[in-house]
This record gives sequence, C-alpha cells and structure tokens, in this order.
Amino acid sequence: MNQLALFLASFGYVGFFPIAPGTAGSLAALGLFALVRWVGMPAFELGMIGVVLAAGIWAANGAERALARKDPGPIVIDEVLGMLITLALLPVSLTGIAVGFVLFRLFDVVKPFPADRMERLPGGLGVMMDDAVAGLYAHLALRLCMWWLPSWLIV
Repeated sequence: MNQLALFLASFGYVGFFPIAPGTAGSLAALGLFALVRWVGMPAFELGMIGVVLAAGIWAANGAERALARKDPGPIVIDEVLGMLITLALLPVSLTGIAVGFVLFRLFDVVKPFPADRMERLPGGLGVMMDDAVAGLYAHLALRLCMWWLPSWLIV
C-alpha cells in the first residue's frame, strides 16, 4: 500500500526529479489540467479538485510513513492540487496559464497567512491544505490580472 501511496503522492514519481521537485510537480499538473479542461465540464473540474484533495491526503500520509519524514520533497500531489485550484473555471489563454503557474509557485514558496498555519496540520492534511490555500491566493491574483489584461490572459 505504501508503494501506491508513494506513486500517487509523487504524481507518478515526478516528485523524485532531482532539481526543484515542487516546480516539476506544478508543471506536470498542467497535463492533468489539460485533460480536465478538454472534458469541458465545470462539475468535472471541481470534482477532480475534490478527488485530488482526498487522494492526496491519503497518499501523503502513506508517503510520509514510507519516507520517514514530514512533508518530504518527493510529495508533489499538493502542487497538483494547488495548480488545479489556481486555474479552476477560468477561461485562461496559454499566457494566462503561465501567469497562473508563476503566481502559484510564488504563493507556495511565500506561504502567506493562513497557508503557513495550514502546513502545521497533521499528516497529509497539512501537506495538502497549505498548497490549497496558496492555490486559492493564486486563483484570486490571476483573476485580478485577467481583469487588468484580459486580451493577454483570457481565451
């Protein structure tokens, strides 16, 4: 069971990328985002966020046990969740996706309140929730950017 948890938590072992695994996980999340957006159903998009959150909590718990560390670098399912939240339901262009990516990475690194507090929650819940909050901040910032520069960021 720990191998399945590790596979999911590392998003298919992307989290073992030797340089900036969180950034690699965020980039890999764009593939899942493309699939979700291709389906074209807002309910599916929101449902996928729920599935990634639930699966991520379970997988992060198992991966922490398997790797014997709290929130180890190879766990990147939280970055996948954050990217999905960042881009959720927004009619973004490729430039908008790139801006969303940069905003999410910024908020994920800085961890403004209450993301920093969420990180202290136990186990997989803490692993996932700080990135969920960072994704929410990035989503709101991206909305603001889209309002300022709609021709660049909106499809």
